[in-house]
Formats: sequence, C-alpha cells, structure tokens
Amino acid sequence: MRLTLTVNGERHVLDDVRETESLLYVLRERVGLTGTKNACEEGRCGSCSVHLEGLLCCACLVPAAQADGQRVRTVEGLGDPEAPDRQHPVRRAFLEAGAVQCGFCTAGMLMAAEDLLSREPDPDEAGVRSAMSGNVCRCTGYQHIVDAVLRAAEYRRDAAAGDPGPEGPHAARPVPQELR
Repeated sequence: MRLTLTVNGERHVLDDVRETESLLYVLRERVGLTGTKNACEEGRCGSCSVHLEGLLCCACLVPAAQADGQRVRTVEGLGDPEAPDRQHPVRRAFLEAGAVQCGFCTAGMLMAAEDLLSREPDPDEAGVRSAMSGNVCRCTGYQHIVDAVLRAAEYRRDAAAGDPGPEGPHAARPVPQELR
C-alpha cells in the first residue's frame, strides 16, 4: 500500500508499505529517523513515543496504515541538537540537568515532556512524575528527569514572557536549589 504522512513538517510518500508495519518501523526504516527507539514493542516503555496529530502515542502500537495522511512529530522535530542557537527548551533542559544517561529512553522522555508542557505550562513535581510515568529509564533514579522537565517549563515561560534570561536565550543556568 502507499502511505503518505508528514513527519516533522516534511511530506513523505512511501510505497509498498506492508499492512503489518508499525509507525515505529516506518519512521526508523523507511523515513530514516532513528531517534525514536525500538525497545519493548508492547507500548510499555515509552521509548518510541511520538506525537501523532498532536497526541502522544507509542509508535510501536500504531499500525502504519492508521497514520496515513497524518502529521507526526518525532524527537528530531524538537529543534536542532547541533545548533545551540536553535536548541529546543526541553532538549536543553535535559542536557543541563544531567537527565541523559545512556540515551535510549531519552527520545521518548523528551516527547512526553513536550506533550506535558504543551498542555500544562507550569506543572508541579507530582504532575511531572505522573506525565512521565509511561516512560521507563533503567539508568537514572528519575530525579534528574523531573528536574529537567521543571527547568524546561521555566525556559518556556521565560520565552513566552520575552525574557531570555540574564545571559541570553540559550545560556546555561544552574539547577535551582529547590529542584535538586
């Protein structure tokens, strides 16, 4: 079958897609975006989290045919990691807070964090923990991840208020004491 989808703003027309292929498979193997990780293939770990038509989902559970004609945003759609002047606030916060360990779960964590912050710009710690509960990380105790999401919320609020901070919009800032 022919599959058409828009991934991170770019239209893709893919031929000979099998009905058994998942959105995860299509993103990684056909579109070539390997940031979305393949881990459990059961929707339990969150490593394959993407936004499908603006909703957070596990790409391993979505049949590719269901995504036909839809908009998909992957971790690659969260700014440019190689260009600090275009660094996405969630990516930046994860790096600064030390929330990235082996990196396998990071893509899903970033997508879940972005989903939360798009709905709730000022979450508390309990809200962050709840929103991130669908993502499993074996390397951290989750506190750095919670810190990063709270920091990203601060960056988004500052940007919305037009406040780039004392050293510019992308200056590294220490983790506030209350977030440690």
